[in-house]
Amino acid sequence: MSRGAITADSVAVGANPFSRRAVLGIVLIGSALFLALLWMIGTGAGMGSANDGEAHAASKGLTGYAAMADYLERRGYAVRKVRNEGALAEPGLLVLTPPALADGKDIEKIVSARRYQGPTLVVTPKWISAPPTQDQEKHAKKGWVRLGGTMAPHWQGFLDDVTVDLGKVDANGQPARWRGLGLSGTLPDRDALLWGQGKRLVPLITEQDGRILAALVDDGGTYPALERFAEGERHSEVEDEDLYPLVVVFEPDLLDNYGMASRSSAQLLDRLIPALEVEQGGPVLFDLTLNGLGRSDNLLTLAFTPPFLAATLCLLMAALITGWRAFLRFGPPFAPDRAIAFGKRALVANSAGLVRRSGRLHLLSGPYAERARERLVQALALPRTLDPDQAADAIDRALASRHPDAEPFTAITARLKAARRPHDLLKAARDLHALERMLIR
Repeated sequence: MSRGAITADSVAVGANPFSRRAVLGIVLIGSALFLALLWMIGTGAGMGSANDGEAHAASKGLTGYAAMADYLERRGYAVRKVRNEGALAEPGLLVLTPPALADGKDIEKIVSARRYQGPTLVVTPKWISAPPTQDQEKHAKKGWVRLGGTMAPHWQGFLDDVTVDLGKVDANGQPARWRGLGLSGTLPDRDALLWGQGKRLVPLITEQDGRILAALVDDGGTYPALERFAEGERHSEVEDEDLYPLVVVFEPDLLDNYGMASRSSAQLLDRLIPALEVEQGGPVLFDLTLNGLGRSDNLLTLAFTPPFLAATLCLLMAALITGWRAFLRFGPPFAPDRAIAFGKRALVANSAGLVRRSGRLHLLSGPYAERARERLVQALALPRTLDPDQAADAIDRALASRHPDAEPFTAITARLKAARRPHDLLKAARDLHALERMLIR
């Protein structure tokens, strides 16, 4: 065999081909990847980006509200983008940015369900977005869009007594200037303006000609923080101190990414959020379900949600302890014997095991005695024409002449053939083997 060849004896039986460090690394990397897969399945991460250029908090295009969410998070608020409908009723400020073709009944259902849970801010859409042209794609980032036109929303079933109008900013082409909450600023677009009208609207932000750009809905609640900025009088006589405010921003450029490029929009948020009864560091929820990005709970998300989180942590700890104990096990790994070993000795052992399992061990006594007689006839040079009885008598005479005190061959073979218990059978076979050695020497 040439140098470097591997033989069966070159590797110890039962030896571990990997070191402890290699095994630990494989286990840790595999466990981390498995947990990452579970997390991605449970949270939906890695299943496609939500930065699709539409008007919602995960979009970084002109019509999105990612800048607003990022600004509030940097100001210390607990910002969260909600994809599960069940989380929309949680306490805190809920920001709804429905598309123009949303179902008004769905919006009304969400708003009505949380009137006693927290304030709600609804921002109406205005822009029709389009993907960048081929020339623009070279410089555009993911999620960027170009403005392709305007369209006023029509949400039948939500605030049906309020109308939304879309028109020109100013006949002279002047930029729209807004004022409200003790601030003022300029809108980024010079062409289109969206405003609302309705008896229940209490203006908070208006254009210079009086058109309502943002308003508090007069629903019978008491909202001192907002009412001190209100520019109109309330008409509702019923007062419910437990209600939270509902504010509608009709002109989206006040808060979207297009408008957040202005310092005045950031200052407007700093006034508006506290006036909506949100404390510093309080929760701010941005809804994504109305924009088609909702996701229902699955078993994995429930496993990491109280009260199931405690059981999940216990299972993870048990798995960690079991893995650590397996890594620190005592002694080398157990190497089981081969079911069928190599060589003649193994063949005999396998055959003997088969006979022993069948319970017919005593049937071997006759053939064993005959083979012993044939070997002795050949060793003593006796005639092969002798019948078995004559050959046995001749072996007895040869044994008596050499070892008078030895047990005769015929007596041992008779005892061997009569044996039934394995112990007696084995003793007679050993005696016959010893007799052969005495005569053959």
